[in-house]
Amino acid sequence: MRRGSLVRSLAAAFSLAVSAMALPDPAMAQPEQVCRTLPPRDPMPREARPEYMDGDYWRARVAELSRIASRDMSYAQMIFLGDSITHSWHLPVWEQYYGQRGGVNFGAAGDFVQSMLWRLQQGGQWPASLRPKLAVLLIGTNNSVYSAPPENTALGIAEVVRLIRQRSPTTRILLVGILPRGADAADPQRRLNQRVNELIARCADNRFVFYTDVGGVLLDRQARLTEQIAPDRLHLSAEGYARLSAALEPAIQPLMR
Repeated sequence: MRRGSLVRSLAAAFSLAVSAMALPDPAMAQPEQVCRTLPPRDPMPREARPEYMDGDYWRARVAELSRIASRDMSYAQMIFLGDSITHSWHLPVWEQYYGQRGGVNFGAAGDFVQSMLWRLQQGGQWPASLRPKLAVLLIGTNNSVYSAPPENTALGIAEVVRLIRQRSPTTRILLVGILPRGADAADPQRRLNQRVNELIARCADNRFVFYTDVGGVLLDRQARLTEQIAPDRLHLSAEGYARLSAALEPAIQPLMR
C-alpha cells in the first residue's frame, strides 16, 4: 500500500474510533431507566421519600459525614453506604480488605432507606468530587423492624440506586442483599428482608448495577444466625465481618478493575 493510501486509511480508522467514543451510552445518559421493575409511584411511600430522622446518634453521624463530604473526595475509589452494620465494620477487617483500595465507610447507625435518601440528596453526602469506581449498598433491615411493606422498602432502595446513577454515572453499584437477622428462618423480619432481596435483585443489569446475596455465609447448616457471628442476632462480630468481607470479594474485585 502506498504511503498516501495508508495515511488516509489510518485517518479514516481514527475518525471512526473517535466517533464511536463520542457516542453517548444510553445507560449513562438515562439513569432513570435503572430498576425498571421498581418504577416510581404516585404517591411515593414513606420509604421512598427523603426523610430527616430523629435520634441524636444518627444525627451526629450524619453531621460527621457531611463534614467529610464537604472536602475533596476525589481520593475515594469505593464507598460503602449503609446503616449500623456498615458503620460498625470491624476495623482490622476493614483495613485488610479496603484500607489500601481507597475505601470510604459512609455507614450511619440508625439509617433507614428514606434517611439514606435524605443524606445523599439533601445532606450533601454525594458531592460533585465523589466519583468512585464502586458504590456498595447495604440498607433496609431497619425498615423491617417497623414491618414496612417489602415493596416500599425495595422501591426506596431503587430510588437510592437511581440517585447514585444521576450523581455519578460512571460509578458501578453493587447491591448487597439484606443480611439475615433473627435466630432462625422463622423470624418475621428475616422473611420481610428476604422478600425485599427478591425485588431488588431485579435491579441488576450487570452493566452498571450488580447484585449479590452473601447472607448464607453467616448462617449454619440449619439457617441459624449464631451468637458467634452476630451476638444480638443482627450486628456482626469480628468473625461475622471476616466472613462477610471474604464473601463480597468475588463481586468487588472485577468491578474495581
